[in-house]
Amino acid sequence: MRMTRSKWFLPGFAVALGLVAFAAQWVGGHAGSGLVSLAIMTVFAAFVLAGGRSETIRGLRGDGRDERFREIDVRATAFAGLALIVAVIVASLVELARNRNPAPYDWLAAVAGVTYIAAVVALRVRG
Repeated sequence: MRMTRSKWFLPGFAVALGLVAFAAQWVGGHAGSGLVSLAIMTVFAAFVLAGGRSETIRGLRGDGRDERFREIDVRATAFAGLALIVAVIVASLVELARNRNPAPYDWLAAVAGVTYIAAVVALRVRG
C-alpha cells in the first residue's frame, strides 16, 4: 500500500485524529481538553517528522520496513493487544466486584475473545 509508506501518512493521521478528538470534546463541552488532545497529537506528528535518521522513527513511519521491522510490528501489536485485553478484563471484574454493570467493558472483552478465536481459525485454515 503506497499511502502508508509516505513519510507524511503517520503525522497526517495523528493530526487528523487530534482534530477529531478536539471536535468530539468541543461538542461534549470540553473545548480546552480538546485543544490539549490536539496539541499532544500535533507534537507527536512533529516528533515523527523530525525523526530524521532514527531507525525507530522510520519503523513507526512505515518507511524502511523490512522483515525485521514487520516482526517487531507484529510483536508490538500483540503485546499492546494483550495489555488492552488484560485491562478490559480487570476493569470488567472491578465493576462486577463493585456490584455495578460491567457493560462498558464486557462487550470489549467479548469482541477481543471472538476476534482472537476467529483469527486462530482463519490463520490455521490458511496455513
